[in-house]
Order: sequence, then structure tokens, then C-alpha cells
Amino acid sequence: MDPRWKQLGELLVDYSAAVRPGERVMIAMAEVETLPLARGVYEASIKAGAYPQVQFLSETLRHSVLEHGNTEQLAWVPEIEAYGMEWADVYFGLRGAYDLDIHSDIPAEALSANQAAMGKVSALRWQKTRWCLVRVPNEALARQAGCDLESITEMFFRACLLDWKTESRKWASWAERLNPAGEVRIIGRDTDLRFSIKGRRWMVGDGRFNMPDGEIGTAPLTETIDGEIAFEFPGVLGGRLMHNIRLAWKNGRLVSASASTNQDFLEAVLASDPGASLIGEFGIGTNPHVDRFSKDILLDEKIGGTVHIALGRSYPECGGTNQSAIHWDIIKDTRREGTVFVDGEPILRDGRFLL
Repeated sequence: MDPRWKQLGELLVDYSAAVRPGERVMIAMAEVETLPLARGVYEASIKAGAYPQVQFLSETLRHSVLEHGNTEQLAWVPEIEAYGMEWADVYFGLRGAYDLDIHSDIPAEALSANQAAMGKVSALRWQKTRWCLVRVPNEALARQAGCDLESITEMFFRACLLDWKTESRKWASWAERLNPAGEVRIIGRDTDLRFSIKGRRWMVGDGRFNMPDGEIGTAPLTETIDGEIAFEFPGVLGGRLMHNIRLAWKNGRLVSASASTNQDFLEAVLASDPGASLIGEFGIGTNPHVDRFSKDILLDEKIGGTVHIALGRSYPECGGTNQSAIHWDIIKDTRREGTVFVDGEPILRDGRFLL
């Protein structure tokens, strides 16, 4: 086994979640390729004096529900998974990638209904556990990223095995500078979007909730969202790609939403619940080693110099109040064309930080 898996397992247990003796640890390994990291996390948890349990998940298994399930089964929240969030003090989601076209034969309404059910499990994770999610590279991820497995794996380890304490201090200083701010404005290709963040706090993604990590983000006051935004990268959710997404709000209400692919799924997701059509998070990617778009949000939202919005659920730690079963991040590539203003001052221009 590559010794870096063991090193990463120790980082997740000792730094990301700071697992303590006697704690219960749920290790959810999704797809078989995550076994080396599951082994690393399991061993590190035992050494920390904790009690780890392992569950196996797979998008291939989920497809059986999507293809053959009735209405009740599609909306079913898996009890054991939900109970796991009640049982665990710490949750590690080790998520292998899967072929994005695996659910191409599933009607949009069935996929969105099941996505909402899975979102309820995700909400319990947020509420009940200390958690960290990891996107583990495999052949499927390499195909999505348009490269070979060795290249995506090397990018992954470079992005994970940083000096997190040093990076955390730097990003925290940026967040502290931004905390008193009142308004954000994003200018870019077919984009002019603004909203208030008055009274909200900026969070720092420094390896405690995701790995690799690297972002700063906050929660807009949803009633102040005004303007439009266009995305260079496709939105990815439930294995569906939505290209050329354009969204527009007026006085805090979504007034238009379009995509050149899977428009029906986009509309179904936005109609999931009243909060799904609003922005729950605004974030800026800060990891210098995540530099390739791989159609995977856990990696892509960390691309240094890009920005993203998340439709749906806000992080209460930021002071956000928007509630939804979904939290869907969509990336805008501001590295070539785009400026983020905070209270009229540029803080990011064409991918370069000005903080």
C-alpha cells in the first residue's frame, strides 16, 4: 500500500477530526477503491483509542433503487445510515468517484426525489457529528478530469499533504479581514451578482471538514440576492451534468434558471423545497495545488482563484438561515475573467488574491 494513505489516515484522525479516546467513529467507504484510505483511517482511529465502524456505499447499488424503486422507496431515508449519524461522534466519508452517466437512464423527478432523501442524511451528519469528507481518486475520477490515474492521484496527495497549520493561519487572517464587510459583488463573463453579507461570518475550510480542503466562504442574506451569474464549468449533481447554467435573482427571488443540458433536472432540483432556489453559501477556492476541473465538487470548489455558490442549505456557523434538503455547489472560473468586490474593493481578480 502506498504509505501516503497511512499518512493521510493519521492526518484525518489526528488533525481533521481530532478523534479522542472512547469516541465512536463511522467510516463510510463509497466504492471499493477507497479501501486503502479506509484502512489508514481505521488503524489511526484504533491507535487514538476510538471505536471505528465501517459501512460500504456505492452508486452502483443506489442505481438499483433509482431504476426499480417505487415512489416510497425513492423517498426513503435509509434508517441505518441515518442512525449512524446519531451513533457516531465522528464521521469520515471516503467517497470514490463513479461514472457520471451511471444514472443517465433515470427520470429527473426520480433522481431529484432520491437526492432530497439523501440530503436528509447529510443534514443529520452536519447536525450530529464532527465530520470530514474525502474524494478518493480512482479511474472514474481520472476519466472525468481528462487525465490518467497517476496524475490525478499526485494532485490529490499534493493538495492533501499541506502544512495545514500554516495555511490555516493565512486563510483565517483573510476571513477576519472580511468579517466586518457588508456587500459582495461578482463581476465576470455574463455575470453581475450582488448580495449583502452584513452580520455574517466567513468560515475557513482548512482541512477539518473536507480533504483536500482550501476555501473561505460565508452565507448571503438571501433576501438581498440580486443579479445574474453564468458558469463556465458544468454543474454536477447526482451524476448529472448541467452545462452553461445561468441563474438570475431579483430582490431575493429566483426569476430565471437555464442550462443547455438536463434543464428538466435543474428545474426539479430548484423545486425540491422553498430554500433550494436561494444561495446558501458563497465561497472562494484557495488551495494552490487543486488546479484541474474534475467534475467533482469536493475537489473543484477548492480550485485556487475560483468562486462558487451553493444553492440550498446554509452553514449556521456563518449565521446563515436558509434551510433546504440540498446543498449544491456550482463553480465559476474567475481565473481568466472575473473580479470579486467586497464593499467596493477588489479582493480577487482573474484568479489572483488581493487580500
